[in-house]
Amino acid sequence: MLQMMISKRIGRRQFHFTVQGNNFHETVAEYDRLSFPDVPNCGLCGSDNLDLTSRVAMDKFKYTSVRCMDCRADLTFGKTQKDDQTVFLRRREGGELDWKALEKADR
Repeated sequence: MLQMMISKRIGRRQFHFTVQGNNFHETVAEYDRLSFPDVPNCGLCGSDNLDLTSRVAMDKFKYTSVRCMDCRADLTFGKTQKDDQTVFLRRREGGELDWKALEKADR
């Protein structure tokens, strides 16, 4: 069994992931499943106070995102239809990361 450590920078934090496979090819294939880039700052306010978050909506939809701890903006990870273990950061048509502002609930 081979293992490889991957570091991803999200804001000012460094996250370390370990992937493994039975051989070099499988290990690199597991690494490719984490195909998202580093995210140095919030795409809306510019803060580097970011964190990884997860939530479950309606008891069935699982979301993982990068959250700005200052303005509460959210950058959601997507999954491929072919392989739901492969993740990427959602982008707009122009290629920029798809940051969403916090939507305040109506009162």
